[in-house]
Amino acid sequence: MKNIVILISGRGSNMEAIVRALEAGQIAGARIAAVVANRADAGGLAFAQQHGIATAVLDHKAFASREAFDAALMALIDGHAPDLVVLAGFMRVLTAGFVTHYLGRLINIHPSLLPSFPGLHTHARALQAGVKLHGATVHFVTAELDCGPIIIQAAVPVHDEDDEASLSARVLAQEHRIYPQAISWFVAGRISLRDGRACVANAVAGAEGWSVPRVETSLGD
Repeated sequence: MKNIVILISGRGSNMEAIVRALEAGQIAGARIAAVVANRADAGGLAFAQQHGIATAVLDHKAFASREAFDAALMALIDGHAPDLVVLAGFMRVLTAGFVTHYLGRLINIHPSLLPSFPGLHTHARALQAGVKLHGATVHFVTAELDCGPIIIQAAVPVHDEDDEASLSARVLAQEHRIYPQAISWFVAGRISLRDGRACVANAVAGAEGWSVPRVETSLGD
């Protein structure tokens, strides 16, 4: 049974999607060991508690430096012996030391089709750029912001009448589909890193708009 620790800063809707996928049996062989927030008012904490998941709050404002906060966060996470650390709306830029400590077992979801639109305000920037496709990306976290190996992406059309709210809602629905899928692949041992790219064994784009960067059929079912 693999242990997953999820980090949130707010509502944690992707965390909710992961919990529901686990409860529905869509992710096998894993449990959420803890949900950790850097804000005491993070709405996702109540949801986690209602589902019997251990929670903790580590306020980044209580630390003198980013490095000190990340060191304390690592100690807290490691107390749960994590096989995978999942960022689900965790609004902190992590230090290189933190990322290196969890390299290959730290993943994030970003609301754009990376490498396009890294950073913040992705939906407004996509609309301003006039792109016809937008979406979401699950990727491994590296020291360079939003540049880690891509595990899975989902694309949505951008309509002429879209504003930030409508486009964001369409993308979020896809986030809730692909994040549990990526975690399921990780838990099953179907993801490998090859030359800086994420390879998924026997991946099938089973829903419209899903894609993966590369498929290795020799790695098993």
